[in-house]
Amino acid sequence: MDFLVHMEVHADVSAETVHGLTADEARRARELADEGVMLRLWRVPGRRANWGIWSAETADELHAALASLPLFPFMTMTVHLLARHPNDPGLPLGGEV
Repeated sequence: MDFLVHMEVHADVSAETVHGLTADEARRARELADEGVMLRLWRVPGRRANWGIWSAETADELHAALASLPLFPFMTMTVHLLARHPNDPGLPLGGEV
């Protein structure tokens, strides 16, 4: 299953805390990407936030992956389950949904 995930670091978390976890967060994100769990990630300009496309077999599996991020305790996340759309230009013409 694919999920659209919005993450935002809490406004009251210090820049020092975020900076101190940046290397660990990047390492874990690379591991999740290599495992095929984190597929894409976009930064929200001017904010400590991002949108990403994630893949997991179950919502529980996704939660475990998200909870493994070092910044997880300092973030608010919104998760949307995605379903294929028949008019998706990424599908082949006449492609199955």
